[in-house]
Amino acid sequence: MKILVLNGPNLNLLGVREPGIYGSSSFDDYLPKLRAAFPSVEIDYFQSNVEGAMIDKMQEVGFTYDGIVLNAGAYTHTSIALQDCIRSLRCPVIEVHISNVHKREEFRHKSMISCVCLGVICGFGLDSYRLAVSALLMHNA
Repeated sequence: MKILVLNGPNLNLLGVREPGIYGSSSFDDYLPKLRAAFPSVEIDYFQSNVEGAMIDKMQEVGFTYDGIVLNAGAYTHTSIALQDCIRSLRCPVIEVHISNVHKREEFRHKSMISCVCLGVICGFGLDSYRLAVSALLMHNA
């Protein structure tokens, strides 16, 4: 099984950016733990601050991988282009957020991509990614 974890804008700053909201661990520190939790799954990782690069990556893997775990960051709330891309893929996409977006600013309560994702996981810190991979495994079983 092959899964892509795709992080969007500003998530390269995890561990530095607003640790009260996003925690004090970088994603590079977390990724080996995620991979260790699923030794039989090939987990690839990509991060970009550029919407087009995220779309290019999803199109690259979305017809051959078994799933995508997507934290689109702020693009979650604005991007019809990401929605259109996800809609065209063969593999399922799970939307992930580290924080509980529903406890935050009003504009974060609306997702432009939820309607085309298999599901949404938010509010469990970096463990949201593990929960999403587990969900993909159950979905593909």
